[in-house]
Amino acid sequence: MQVGFAGAGDAAEKNPFTPKAFAIRYWDKEIRSGLPKPPFLVSKASPLSAAEAAAFLKLVSGNSLSTRLPEFCAAAKLLCFPEVGPRLEKHDKDANFAVYRDNNFTNYGTGRPGGLDSFKNYSEGENIPVNDFRRYSRDSAGHKDGFLSYGTNGNVVQQSFHTYAAGATGGTGEFKHYADETNVPNLGFTSYSDNANGRTQSFSSYSENGNAGEQTFTSYGKNGNGPTNVFASYGTESNVVGSGFSNYAETANAANDTFKGYGIDMNNPTNTFSNYAAGGNGAVERFSSYRDKANVGADSFTSYAKAANAADIGFSNYGKSFNEGTDTFTTYAKSSDGETKVGFTSYGVNNTFKDYEKKGTTVSFARYTNISTTLSVSASSVSGSLVNKWVEPGKFFREKMMKEGTVMPMPDIKDKMPERSFLPRSILSKLPFSVSKIDELKQVFKASDNGSMEKMMKDSLEECERAPSSGETKRCVGSLEDMIDFATSVLGRNVAVRTTQNVNGSKKSVVVGPVRGINGGKVTQSVSCHQSLFPYLLYYCHAVPKVRVYEADLLDPKTKAKINRGVAICHLDTSDWSPTHGAFLSLGSVPGRIEVCHWIFENDMAWTIAD
Repeated sequence: MQVGFAGAGDAAEKNPFTPKAFAIRYWDKEIRSGLPKPPFLVSKASPLSAAEAAAFLKLVSGNSLSTRLPEFCAAAKLLCFPEVGPRLEKHDKDANFAVYRDNNFTNYGTGRPGGLDSFKNYSEGENIPVNDFRRYSRDSAGHKDGFLSYGTNGNVVQQSFHTYAAGATGGTGEFKHYADETNVPNLGFTSYSDNANGRTQSFSSYSENGNAGEQTFTSYGKNGNGPTNVFASYGTESNVVGSGFSNYAETANAANDTFKGYGIDMNNPTNTFSNYAAGGNGAVERFSSYRDKANVGADSFTSYAKAANAADIGFSNYGKSFNEGTDTFTTYAKSSDGETKVGFTSYGVNNTFKDYEKKGTTVSFARYTNISTTLSVSASSVSGSLVNKWVEPGKFFREKMMKEGTVMPMPDIKDKMPERSFLPRSILSKLPFSVSKIDELKQVFKASDNGSMEKMMKDSLEECERAPSSGETKRCVGSLEDMIDFATSVLGRNVAVRTTQNVNGSKKSVVVGPVRGINGGKVTQSVSCHQSLFPYLLYYCHAVPKVRVYEADLLDPKTKAKINRGVAICHLDTSDWSPTHGAFLSLGSVPGRIEVCHWIFENDMAWTIAD
C-alpha cells in the first residue's frame, strides 16, 4: 500500500475530508457558545491528509499498522522511538564519540587490551535518544571507558548496557553527568562487570535533576573479584526516580561499593536492592547521606548481605527525609558469619526489619531516629530553601494574590512534553487502550520489553484507569472530538476553553495587571486537561468542582508592559488532597484549611461555562 505525504499539511487545511476538517465541523455541531475556536487547541488536531487517514485506518483495521510505523509516526506527528540497528564493525584504536546519538554498539571493545574510548556530549539535548551497548568492553584488559555529559538534557531517554565489561580485567568505566536534567530517563545495566577482576566503576552526577526516570542494575558486579563501584551525587534533586539493584555484587570477592550523596534532595525516590552482596566475601558497602533530605521515598533491601562472609556494611545519615519515608529490610545479613558488621548511624524513621540475623553478627544502632521525635512537615519545620527544591516558587499561591499590582514569582510554565498531535477518532477507536492490552500496544508501537516506551504507556494507562477520587469525574482523551464530548458532558454545550497565552515571564517575577473573574468570579465548575506521556497526544481531563477561574494580564516588573495573559484556577476545597501535596509544603498548611491556586501551564487548559 502506498501512502503519499507531499503537501499533507496544506491538504489538511483545505480538504473538507481531512481529520482536522471533520474535528472543526464536530466543534461547530457540539459547542453552542459562538466563540472563536481557540487556535492553540485546533492546532493539535490530526495533521493527516484524507488519503493518509484512510490508508492508515485500513492498516490499523488489519492489525498491520506496525509494518508502516515510521511513516505513520511522521505523518501523524507522534512520539515513536527510532529503530536502532547494530554496529558490528571492530575498533582496535581509541575512539572519541562526540555529538552522537541513536546507535547500537555490539561487540564494541570486546577482548581489547588497553585503550581509551570517550563518549562526550553523546545524545546531548536530543529528543527520544535510543542507544544500546551490547557486550561492550567484555573480556577486555585495562580498557577505559568515559561517558561525559552523556544523554544530558534529553527527553524520554532510553539507554541499555548489556554484559558491559563482563569478565574484564582492570580498567575503568566512568559515567559523569550521565542523563543529567533529562525527562523520563530509562537506563538499564544488565550483567554489568560480571566476573570482572579489579575493575573500577564510577557514577558521578548520574541522573541529576532528572524527572520521573527509572534505573535498573541487574547482576551488577556479580561474581566479581575486587570490584570498586562509586555512586556519587546519584539522582540528586531528581523527581520521582525508581532504581533497582538486583543481584548486585552477589558472591563477589572483596567488593568495595560506596553510595555517597545518593538520592539527596530527591522527590519520592523508590530504590530496591535485591540479593545485594549476598554470599559475598569481605565486601565493604557504604551508604552515606543516602536519601538525605528527600521527600517521602521508599527503599527495600531483600536478602541484603545474606550468607555473606566478613562483610562490613555501614549506613550513615540514611533515610533522613524531611517527609517520612519507608524502609524495609528483609532477611538482612541472615546466616552471615561472625565477622559481619552492620552499622546504622543517624538512621531515619518508619523502618521494618524482618528476619534479621543478629546471632553472630555485630549490629550497632547510633542516633537512630524514633518516630515520636520527628516533626510534621510544615513551613515551620522545613527551611525555605529546601521547600524551593521541591516546590518551585510561584507554583502554588493563595487567592488573595490575584489582585492588580501584586508582584509574584512565575514558575516554569513551559511545556516539557514532546510535541505530538491528536489521532483521528476513526483510528483511535481501533487501537487498544488499557493496561490489560499493553502487549498489543507494544506490538503496534514496537516497544521493547521493560523499555522507556512500555513504561511510559503503562504509567499513563494506569493513571487513566485509576479509580476517580471523591467527587471527581475523569476521562483520558486522545482525539479532539473526545475532549469536546467530555467537556460538554460535564458543563453543557455553552462552553469556552482557555490556557495561558504564552510562556513569557516564566521563571521570573511578574506584576499582576487587570484581573477578570470567569463567570463573574463566582464559585463554578471547571474541566481541567493535562497532558500525559503517550505516543499520540493524550490528555487527562477531569471535572473540578468548587473552583474560581481567573484571567489576568501579566506585566514586566520594570517596564510595566504586558508580556502575557495568564489563566489561573483556585481550588476552594482541598480537604481530599494528600497531606504531602507540594501546595501544603509550599504554603504551610494542611488539607481543607486553605484554598490553593495555580497557573494553567503551556498546552494545558481549563474548560468553563462561557460568559
